[in-house]
Amino acid sequence: MSQAKFYSNLLVHQQRLHAVIDFGCLGVGDPACDYAIAWTFFSGESRTAFQSALAVDDATWARSRGWALWKSLITLVEALDKKASTTVPQATINQLIDNYYRDT
Repeated sequence: MSQAKFYSNLLVHQQRLHAVIDFGCLGVGDPACDYAIAWTFFSGESRTAFQSALAVDDATWARSRGWALWKSLITLVEALDKKASTTVPQATINQLIDNYYRDT
């Protein structure tokens, strides 16, 4: 029995494409996806005000931090591949890590 292999989001079996896995819809319905902007757009007092205005529970806020990290890592890798500035994604990742340690 031969096994299928994953290449990124492609499922290949017997050297033929069998499926494309679309991870883009995994967060549909989770408000945490929308709150990731707290780290990619706001900072300091504006982020705190945004969080207070949302009045979300800790689990949702933690998931939003995860979504922001995911997006920032993708942006960082793209910038590295293009030999472009990594300042913004690196700063966002640093803020996410700092926020995580402050909250735990």
